Amino acid sequence: MSTEEPQDDSPEEEEDLQYFVRIGGADLDGTKTVERSLSELDGIGTRTARLVAEKADVDRNATFGLLDEENIDAVVDIAENLEDHVPSWMTNRQNDFFTGETTHLVGTDVNEKRRHDINRMKIIESYKGVRHKRGQKVRGQRTKSTGRSEGTIGVNVEEIREEMEDDEGGDDE
Repeated sequence: MSTEEPQDDSPEEEEDLQYFVRIGGADLDGTKTVERSLSELDGIGTRTARLVAEKADVDRNATFGLLDEENIDAVVDIAENLEDHVPSWMTNRQNDFFTGETTHLVGTDVNEKRRHDINRMKIIESYKGVRHKRGQKVRGQRTKSTGRSEGTIGVNVEEIREEMEDDEGGDDE
């Protein structure tokens, strides 16, 4: 009888399980823990995911899809409005260039704002913008021996042999 009870409980758990939880324009895996699935979202790392679970009064090791609707809504609300719940130094968009506000971007907004910032740097032709245009390293890395994008470096022996054969063949005629 005891072997049948866990079998009966598991289908009920699977029925209540939400396989996908939508936050910030992205679907999170509901079969993973709260902390792990939140950390897969762009703009939220493990430390921030732990803080979000703590602020929502949710166990960070609980399966995300098995939480109640109220708990899931609390986690979603805190994740989307993180700048209201954390100190300003913990946000990822401090003193925005256009608005001057401090916000925390999650999901696809992170990539969109990053592309927008890079395009702005290219348009005003700042040093970083010029480096982005050329496809070179931007953050001061060494470029003498790394970051080369032009095919082979050094002597191309096959090309020299072909040129020599063409020159020899041209002299005979």
